[in-house]
Amino acid sequence: MTAIRAHGSYDAHDITLSEAITGRRSVRNFDPDTHITRDELVGMLDEASRAPSSVNMQPWRFLVVESDEARKKLLPLMRLNKRQTRDASDLIVVFGDLECYRKAERIYGQAAQRGIIPTLMAKAQLAAIVPAYRKFTRDKMTRVVHIDSSLMAMQLMLVAREHGYDTNPIGGFDEDRIAETFGIDPNRYVPVIIIAIGKARKPGHESYRLPANELIWWNDVNALESGTEEQQEKGRLS
Repeated sequence: MTAIRAHGSYDAHDITLSEAITGRRSVRNFDPDTHITRDELVGMLDEASRAPSSVNMQPWRFLVVESDEARKKLLPLMRLNKRQTRDASDLIVVFGDLECYRKAERIYGQAAQRGIIPTLMAKAQLAAIVPAYRKFTRDKMTRVVHIDSSLMAMQLMLVAREHGYDTNPIGGFDEDRIAETFGIDPNRYVPVIIIAIGKARKPGHESYRLPANELIWWNDVNALESGTEEQQEKGRLS
């Protein structure tokens, strides 16, 4: 398997994608003395933004909370996870842009200029995509940007691991107030998830994962295997 280079000073070695996945933990106790430079953070976000998105609209937007003042504004909005808010190097609030199609002309124009797609194809796709997106209901558009932004967020956590950092995905926050608190238009931008990033002061604990063969329907809903009686018995708490 191809190795990827860990860029951080900690865990700085070649790791495989499999190691990045299996080595990732949700860390709740961060080293408050760790500082990630803006250049490195932007680089990680650039890498994570290679994630797929519907018709390549890339609806993710980032609010980076790094200063003490910004953390004080964020703390009252967090249901739990107060320690991560104080101690993580950065907290990346991922928003989905409900009007992401406003950047469609630039996205497809650049793709054509760089020879990625023919100019005629770019124009045809723009003519189809933008009107379709404009007609989406708010609920439908919210679903689209949530899916796309979540793909990017998962990729960001693996990229962070490659750079030698730890993360904690956080969903427990006041979604109704976070945009306005930071001067972001809540009618256009919907909060998706917060990613705390830094270096663990205490390692995150390992967790149990259900085996995939208990979660699959092969061609038919009746084919879902719930596990043998022995497997079920092993899983019960005494």
